[in-house]
Order: sequence, then C-alpha cells, then structure tokens
Amino acid sequence: MAMRLMALVFAFLLGAVPCRAEIDTVRIPLGAGGFGFLPLYVMQARGLIEKHAHDAGLELKADWIKVGGPTAMNDALLSGSADFIAAGPPGFLTLWSRTTTSMKIKGVAAMTAMPTYLTTRQARLQTLEDFREGDKIAVTAPRVSIVAICMQMYARQKYGAAETYRFEPFLLPMSHADATIAMLSGSTAITADWSSPPFYEREMKNLAIHTITDTDKLLGGPVTFTMLSTTSKFRAENPKAYAAVLAALKDAVALIRSDKVAAAKIFLEKEPGGFSEEEIVSVLNEPQTQFGTAPQGVMRYANFMFEAGLMKVRPTSWKDVFFPEIHDLEGN
Repeated sequence: MAMRLMALVFAFLLGAVPCRAEIDTVRIPLGAGGFGFLPLYVMQARGLIEKHAHDAGLELKADWIKVGGPTAMNDALLSGSADFIAAGPPGFLTLWSRTTTSMKIKGVAAMTAMPTYLTTRQARLQTLEDFREGDKIAVTAPRVSIVAICMQMYARQKYGAAETYRFEPFLLPMSHADATIAMLSGSTAITADWSSPPFYEREMKNLAIHTITDTDKLLGGPVTFTMLSTTSKFRAENPKAYAAVLAALKDAVALIRSDKVAAAKIFLEKEPGGFSEEEIVSVLNEPQTQFGTAPQGVMRYANFMFEAGLMKVRPTSWKDVFFPEIHDLEGN
C-alpha cells in the first residue's frame, strides 16, 4: 500500500512539472533577393511552415525578417535574432567552422544551385586577367560571398597561394538590384557585376553588356548557391518546428519544379522589379537554374577554404556539416 501511494505521489509530481514547449514563432530572414531565395518566397506565400507544423500538432507562425547579405545573415543567427538563415556555402562554412565547439551550426538542406555571371559594358574586359587598377566589380559581400571565394580559388590555382586575394581590391559591396541598375544605366560606379538570375537575364537584354565568365566555369561544374542552416540547440529543442521548416522547403522545391507559372507569380509578388511573368518562367526553365535539397560542391568550397586558412576545421564529408535528416541524399 505504501509503495503504491509513493508511486502515485511520484506520478503526480512528474505531471506537475511542465514540459518545455516548442517555440510558437520561427524567425527566418528572406535574404538578399533573386532566384536563390525563391523557395523561401514560396514557403511564405503558401504558409507551408504553418501547415506542416499544424499537421504535427504545433501551432507555429513564421516571421519572415527583411535581412539580406551573407554578413548580416550570419550576424542574425549568431546573435539569436534569427532561427534559420539562407545563404551561400562559403558564409555557412565559416559559421560551421567557428561554432563546432559552441553553437554547432549545421546545414538543414540546400535550396538552389545556379551560376552567377560576371558581366560588363567594357569591351576590353574579356577575362579576369583584364581587370586593372581602378576597376570595380559589384559583389553582394567581399571575402565571404560565393563569387569572392570563386575568384580566390581561381587566383590560388593559377597564380599560387600568395596570390589568393589577387582580385580583392576590385570588389565593391552592392545589392543585385542596385548593381543591375548601375549596369543598365552605364554608371561609372562599377566596371563589372557578378549577376545572378533573373537580374542577369535583364542585363543580357542590353546589347552593350557581355558576359566574361561564370561561377560554374570557375568551379568546374554546378554548386549549391543558397542553403538553409540553423543551430544544433534549435533543432534539439524544437524538433517539430525544425521538421516543419524542412518539410516546407521540400514542398516549395517541388512546387517550383512542377508549376513554373505559379512559382513565377510568387516571385513577382515579392520582387516586382519590372520583370514579366514570361521572363521569370523562361529563367526557371533554364537547365542551369536548379532547385533541390541535395548539397552540390560543398566540399569543393570546404577544401579550399581550409587550405587558404579561412576555416580552422576541415570536414571529411558534406555530411559532417549537415544535419542527418538529409544524409540519404546524393550530396557532395
């Protein structure tokens, strides 16, 4: 009898201790703009995070923060003002390397794989070697952006380790939209622009502008352009919210692949920018514009960044830097 009474008291006390509830709002920056962030736009427009959370018994609201650029994204996640961020692999790998013994930031999944194109109005510029003192190349972020890392990789391979930052003096921080305006207007503020879809297609309609090279050529093939990441703490404490975000991303990718018109409409709602629906659908149909959750070329970045001293830790596989929910995919 006494043992039964003690068991009842113990059960009562356990029931009296409240279990930690998951968050009711998940904060995700919308990014720097362009096709790289289209999956986020679809997730927002269709309420996909809320839907999957509700199906799992969690009432969750997505708060879409207006923050863009690799540096601002990283700061948001590190400061705790964002729960997930979407950025390119170089910025992500920097965070992963710096937090392996603390926040343990890892990738959730890839979102897009597409090239970025180096464009110019200057006929004298046909290769990277043609840039000279005083030229300025628009990039979203020097040092840590995809194109900055690509130029470092190219310079290191061609000229040696001492010349890794050979092209750094040319780089000028500028958003894709502002750089496109500068290119189309013939502004002397920049000499060239690392442009991504659909801004690139708009620039190419101007016959005065030509393409010098692209990141696929510099890297030897397609690589992930944008990806989603978060902290190990968030994933451990909010398993339903984490699963809802990943499921929402998968749904968004599936919609973009299956219904280009619907995806184009959503993009234009978020970024009017003077583009037509036909223009956006055309870019979505290009084979170089890929949407998917499997990481591509992440180890190419990681190996270079470690050798160049940009990372203190070298992953042995792409799976070291991504959470296990996508380890069944054919990533690299």
